Amino acid sequence: MQTTDRPAFLSGLYRRYADDLAAVIAQQRAFLDTSPTVVPQLDDVEAELTYLLLRHHRPAHVVEIGTHHGWSTTWMLSALRDNGHGHLHSFDLVDHVRRSVPPELARDRWTFHRGDVRDTADEIPADTGYLFVDADHGRRFARWYLANLFPRITRGTPTSVHDVFHLRWARPFTEGAEVLRWLRERDVDWFTAARPAARGTLRLLDRVRAEIGLTGARGTATNPMIFFEMV
Repeated sequence: MQTTDRPAFLSGLYRRYADDLAAVIAQQRAFLDTSPTVVPQLDDVEAELTYLLLRHHRPAHVVEIGTHHGWSTTWMLSALRDNGHGHLHSFDLVDHVRRSVPPELARDRWTFHRGDVRDTADEIPADTGYLFVDADHGRRFARWYLANLFPRITRGTPTSVHDVFHLRWARPFTEGAEVLRWLRERDVDWFTAARPAARGTLRLLDRVRAEIGLTGARGTATNPMIFFEMV
């Protein structure tokens, strides 16, 4: 079920980290301008929420499943840099991200694990403090990670899954439908700022963003990601 008190909490994070977030948005715009091969996957608000949650929770280890060309990777590395703490472990079949992530962001705070995560899951840190999933969106892969990856993650760990709400509902026979079913069976609260599924929530966050002068790094507003805490 959709969490109702989360927008107020996130609005507070927007205000608390407004200056830092504005700097990262400017950085990400410049990153896109100088990286023509990068195709961003996260929309503005879901990228900003990922940054804000990482700033708030200050995890020692973050796991990213699916990197593409590094748009989400650079957002998360920026949060760890600004925290002055934490390490990102990214898993993907292809390594385009190695050529696109700026060295000054990667430094000693990033490890890339190439290969199918179903074969490299033992490399996931036992003390993962934030889990980010944006890879194969088919139901078969979702069923694998629900059964094999989620049980590895400590209860209460902040978790996000991308591409769930491109419509008002998750498309049948997709990753999103599988994840929502898993959450529903366990009575787990979740949150989304997806325009199709939570238009009022997105309006509220957009008002806060306008109040503090943020316009986003891309200008895209579907935000299909969901956020929840592991059980």
